[in-house]
Amino acid sequence: MKHLHILRFALLTALFAAGSALAQMELKFGHVGNPGSLFQKSADEFAKRANAKLGGKAKVVVYGASQLGNDRELLQKLKLGTVDFALPSTVMSSESDVFGVFEMPYLVKDRDHMKRIEKEIFWSKLEPAVEKKGLKIVAVWENGYRHITNNKRPINQPKDLDGVKLRTPKGKWRVKMFQAYGANPSPMAFSEVFTALKTGVMDGQENPYAQIYSGKFHEVQKYLSITGHVYTPAYVTVGAKKWASLPADVRKTLEAVAKETQAFVYETAAKDESDLLAKIKAAGVQVNNADKNAFITASKPIYAEFAKEVKGSQALIDRAIALGN
Repeated sequence: MKHLHILRFALLTALFAAGSALAQMELKFGHVGNPGSLFQKSADEFAKRANAKLGGKAKVVVYGASQLGNDRELLQKLKLGTVDFALPSTVMSSESDVFGVFEMPYLVKDRDHMKRIEKEIFWSKLEPAVEKKGLKIVAVWENGYRHITNNKRPINQPKDLDGVKLRTPKGKWRVKMFQAYGANPSPMAFSEVFTALKTGVMDGQENPYAQIYSGKFHEVQKYLSITGHVYTPAYVTVGAKKWASLPADVRKTLEAVAKETQAFVYETAAKDESDLLAKIKAAGVQVNNADKNAFITASKPIYAEFAKEVKGSQALIDRAIALGN
């Protein structure tokens, strides 16, 4: 009888341990995108593909709309191991200044150009910089080409931004850029932007169409100015320590699927650009095409300051520009 009790106890212990192990293999993917955003579509597609290939070894569960925190909070949770995946964009330049290369106005011409930059520059020069901070990037996706909305006036040239209270993401080079253009930029978490626009705390903001529409900014903004001033990648990011603790075959599957999902992300982003602009216009927002040459001219001091402040950045900028020719 005693042996029977011992056997039962051993079986229960084993079952409990197995159940705990399975529970620990829920991989949380947090991002700040609202329902309908490119972030939401991208993360959901990744989870669907990854879960189909993992065969029950682990399950990716997506938490959007800042449920697990804003971008900075998510990066901290990656380092702590309480979140497994995040999808930061501009905020990554706060982790490592070298990521400010993607804050340089009008640097990335199109997605094919971005692919060449990724292949020749990103993995060898940029990604290792965040590994020193306890993070690891497993794939490059997209946030998109950014445009300006506001309630003051159409923005045709930089001088039209004079005095406009403009929300930016939390990256110092975006703030410096809009200061150079004459705006009054203030960094703010994405989840706070709609209320800030609605109440007049901010006059405007700048984002890709997918974020503008999914964030419902078109409901509280009068003007959309097509500037395309910055193309922002998004980075499928994990905490280095937690990532290393996962089984090798799980890591291999997740990384491969994350990279494969890039094609879906780019295709979806391209389609959204035309579809969402039409919806924003239909909502009654006044749309104008800005004078991009005027913005390019006004951007030269930002390039000069970045090159001066961030070691090795001039070579990165020169190579990135060359890859677009």
